[in-house]
Amino acid sequence: MLKSFSNKVVLITGASSGIGKALAIQLLQLGASVAICARNPQKLLDVEQELKHPNLICVPADVSVEADCQRFIKQSFERFQRIDILINNAGISMRALFEEVDLSVLKQSMDINFWGTVYCTKYALPYILQAKGSIAGISSIAGYKGLPCRTGYSASKFAMQGFLESLRVELLYKGVNVLWISPGFVASNIRNTALNAKGNHQQETPLDESSIMSAEECANRILASIDARKRSLMMSFQGKLTVWANRLFPNFADKQVYKHFANEPDSPLPKI
Repeated sequence: MLKSFSNKVVLITGASSGIGKALAIQLLQLGASVAICARNPQKLLDVEQELKHPNLICVPADVSVEADCQRFIKQSFERFQRIDILINNAGISMRALFEEVDLSVLKQSMDINFWGTVYCTKYALPYILQAKGSIAGISSIAGYKGLPCRTGYSASKFAMQGFLESLRVELLYKGVNVLWISPGFVASNIRNTALNAKGNHQQETPLDESSIMSAEECANRILASIDARKRSLMMSFQGKLTVWANRLFPNFADKQVYKHFANEPDSPLPKI
């Protein structure tokens, strides 16, 4: 299984920890060449020194900056002379009531989650077309259902999925597969780095990380979906149920989603 990644070149954004790092490790084990980027140069250096693999390159890049994305793609191609797969994994979350949030938080969410995907995809696309490869985006249930206290996050994921779905149809007969993946709750750093109303990192998560899917298991499922050239993947039963309920019983879904998030520890939502 997953032998198709051998000798392929895979680019992963936001890969200094969590799902992105787990993807890089598994791909190297499968015989792929891997290029990763992240905003924090020290964390990237730590990954590079930890893995010490000849087929890995690490490029400091902030995906919200177009020039950084262009440089990441350029350096990756110069090193490996082809690009087969792009995994748009970089992302940032938020938790704050819209009436209290600084608008810069919403802008940052869009710049990283949406524009980061657009920038990297734009510059990688010519090479992926040549390889008849794949473009993947790590999305969220928030890309299907608007979530309270996550207006910027949901907006960015809706935009990301709309972009990827449109691109998928454009490329339908050009040999390139485009897919979006909703992992559900995964042990990662994204909730610890989620932005609060003032744009500062929360530094804590409302979830019990020990009871949810590991980044390694999530990475394995992502690679299986890319290998199978799927259209989309929703990993969690909770996510599937929410999307189904929102489609058929939207008012009921609104109330259940409100109740779920109001019961989070330190939730900004008043309980009803």
